[in-house]
Amino acid sequence: MARGIQVGDKAPDFTLPSQAGEDVTLYDRLNDHIVVLYFYPKDNTGGCTAEACAFRDSYEAFSEAGAEVIGISSDPVDRHAGFASKHNLPFTLLSDQGGKIRKAYGVPATLGLLPGRVTYVIDRTGTIRLVFNSMTNIGKHISDALATVKQLQAEPG
Repeated sequence: MARGIQVGDKAPDFTLPSQAGEDVTLYDRLNDHIVVLYFYPKDNTGGCTAEACAFRDSYEAFSEAGAEVIGISSDPVDRHAGFASKHNLPFTLLSDQGGKIRKAYGVPATLGLLPGRVTYVIDRTGTIRLVFNSMTNIGKHISDALATVKQLQAEPG
C-alpha cells in the first residue's frame, strides 16, 4: 500500500461535488485561501458530528486566519446537504463516493473497516503543511490545524 501524503508533499488536486451540487476544485480554492481539508468517516455519526460542529464553532477563527475548511466523506451529496443544514455547517462538504480521493491521499482505514479521520493543512502553493491522523482526538484536529494556519499567515509571503 502506498504511504499516505506527508508534510512537504504536493496535495493531489481533485474536483468533487459539494453539498450544494457545485463542483469544487482544490487548486481553485488554494488561489484564495489556505485549505484545511479533513477526511471523516460518515455524516450523522457521533464522532463525525462532534468534529463537524467543532470546525463550525471555530469557523470564524479559521476565516480570520485566511483559511477555508473543507470536509470530505464518501456520503452522497444529498446526505451532505442534510447534515450541513441540520448542524448549520458554514463550510463545504464534498462527496467522494467510491473513495478515490481518500485513496489518493492515502487516508488509512481504522481496523481495516472504517474510513479514517485525517486533517491536512494545505498552503497556497499546494504543499501539505500538517497531517493529523486520529479517530478519537477530535479537538486536536481543530487546534493543530488552526495553529498551523496562523503560523502560515505569519510567514513572509
